[in-house]
Amino acid sequence: MANTPQSKKRARQSVRRQDVNKARRSRIRTFLRKVEEAIASGNQETATAALKAAQPELARGVTKGILHKNTLARKMSRLTSRVKAITA
Repeated sequence: MANTPQSKKRARQSVRRQDVNKARRSRIRTFLRKVEEAIASGNQETATAALKAAQPELARGVTKGILHKNTLARKMSRLTSRVKAITA
């Protein structure tokens, strides 16, 4: 348990940040789920649109510290290749 005033403040701040980060992570997962569903449907136009909508959200996750930049690069690479493979 926090004892000093500064550690009490940091505990309060971490709870607030945890809520914000949880909401951002959930939003990112929602966008990823929409891309996955579009890929599963087999419609490339829908999948491409969903991927374009997800890209800025994922990039924002990196700038806000939710995701590591290499994690984003890996996810985007894999999703892009799966969307391109729909027509093939």
